[in-house]
Amino acid sequence: MPATLSAEATTRWHALAEQVLAGEPLTADQARDVLACPDGELLALLDAAYQVRHYYFGNKVQLYFLMNAKSGLCPEDCGYCSQSKVSEAEIPKYNILQRDKLLDGARVAAERNARTYCLVISARGPNEREMQAVETIVPEIKEKYGLHICACLGLLTDEQAARLKACGVDRVNHNLNTSGEHYEKICSTHTYKDRLDTLAAVRSAGMELCSGGIIGMGEQPEDVVSMALELREQGVHSIPINFLNPIDGTPLEGAAISGQHALTPQYCLKVLAMFRLVNPDRELRIAGGREIHLRSLQPLGLYPANSLFVGDYLTTEGQAPEADYAMIRDLGFEVTVEH
Repeated sequence: MPATLSAEATTRWHALAEQVLAGEPLTADQARDVLACPDGELLALLDAAYQVRHYYFGNKVQLYFLMNAKSGLCPEDCGYCSQSKVSEAEIPKYNILQRDKLLDGARVAAERNARTYCLVISARGPNEREMQAVETIVPEIKEKYGLHICACLGLLTDEQAARLKACGVDRVNHNLNTSGEHYEKICSTHTYKDRLDTLAAVRSAGMELCSGGIIGMGEQPEDVVSMALELREQGVHSIPINFLNPIDGTPLEGAAISGQHALTPQYCLKVLAMFRLVNPDRELRIAGGREIHLRSLQPLGLYPANSLFVGDYLTTEGQAPEADYAMIRDLGFEVTVEH
């Protein structure tokens, strides 16, 4: 009987992979089924997700390096964020870093074999001084290190997006974070539509879109599916998936998902598999919280995902880069810095 069940599970999940590779998108019902995959079928599901991942990306892994270019001092009330105005978390607070620190971060990114250097500021949107700082440093970084640049600066106008494109920014990150239905439960100072409008401005300016979400903010599986489908509709190029790190002092500290007390490694892997099957040819990145929630199952996350942050996150530490390199190597995968 167990062997029969295993064969049925393999056939079931591989049928979805074959459907996707044949060009037929996953439906919302099928995506919900992926999230509800029995734990006993998880390896079969991951194998199916890997079939899709391998078709588009082989065994290559792209690395990203994150620079917290401006910390804290944010007027928004996003409940998950340690840098928001409602957070009591003890974090560094500073205005946008000077040229030498931003340039040094680019050096570290290049040394760690990162393909993309991510410049992030905490703000509703960039002020003129911050825009000028980005416009000045981006050409210098690209000339000296040849890195791709992803800017995460908050809400953007059409004019700001055009300026970022003109100075050499390749991609803008602006996460949807959750579904439109759930959004007002995690933030009240701006709307889900504001975020969609920023993605539209970035698209109109001719830059690539980077947008993903945070899992574990009290949302339901339907919200996770809705976000995955919206990202597909938006044509997002790169999708970072974060798992909530419940930082002390933030409103969402200890938030649960689906009535559970905590995310499980198995559920996190199902989320990654679902995003791969819904967005088969898009870069899928395991982002913040992977060390906490995937724990010893982290390597399995790279069967659906093809990208990682190497090093620390915005206000929390990641695992040592050497551990990431070893994990990638032990899987038989390889880091790629192709541009």
